[in-house]
Amino acid sequence: MRIRTLAAGLLVGALTLTACGKEGSPSGGTGDNAAAALPAYTVQQNVDVAGSPTFAKIKSKGGLTIGVKDDQPGLGQKDATTGKYAGFDIEIAKMIAAGLGIDESKITYKTVDSSAREAAISNGDVDYYVGTYTINDKRKALVSFAGPYFQAGQDLLVRRSDNSITGKDTLKGKKVCSATGSTPIQRVREQGLTEPGNIVEFQKYSQCVDKLLTKEVDAVTTDDAILKGFASQDRDNLQVVGKPCSTEPYGVGLAKDDAALRGKIDDLLQ
Repeated sequence: MRIRTLAAGLLVGALTLTACGKEGSPSGGTGDNAAAALPAYTVQQNVDVAGSPTFAKIKSKGGLTIGVKDDQPGLGQKDATTGKYAGFDIEIAKMIAAGLGIDESKITYKTVDSSAREAAISNGDVDYYVGTYTINDKRKALVSFAGPYFQAGQDLLVRRSDNSITGKDTLKGKKVCSATGSTPIQRVREQGLTEPGNIVEFQKYSQCVDKLLTKEVDAVTTDDAILKGFASQDRDNLQVVGKPCSTEPYGVGLAKDDAALRGKIDDLLQ
């Protein structure tokens, strides 16, 4: 409960910064003032994670490659101008890195879309993944998870001018969009919430939001934490329905056979 409370506080702060900042500024501010609002993480010294092949690789190359999202306001977003990543998940990633003895300057962020996460982890393209990654049994067959560090719930993003969608049971006949490979779009399909021909998928949620604004789809569905970030950037035109229909525990994804690193990251999250 303590972890969830702290996580909620950090996430609310991140979303508030997004809402108050300039458009296209995921940090919610500019210069030193934005950075000052974020925590500082003490890089631990002489860290060892015995029995972890991933940590041995990290030590050997002297740096980290972390899989993240790049288009989720307040969570994981890449600034088009500066190329810097910012958001709640990025802070979690940096906090873990510091606990592993890796300075922020030694972190390489690698954008990995939802449909490619398991492959990127299993192939060693990333050392761990922090990007609104829901823990479920299907994924645990392929990778392992530390955490959870936050709990979200599936919801709907709609146009503010559209009052016809009030929850998941009002999606029949509506075009519903989400990211390929995401848990929410699988739930829409499995539960028959709309007709198969009305299900629209893209690699990124931001593409769905663009289609929502141009009225090519009627709703975007994913975790409420993600949707609130998009809504905060365009309050005049977008709103979250506010009726979560699932539990989505976010975890840190890592190699399936690396129990030592999973245990270390769990300790750091605690």
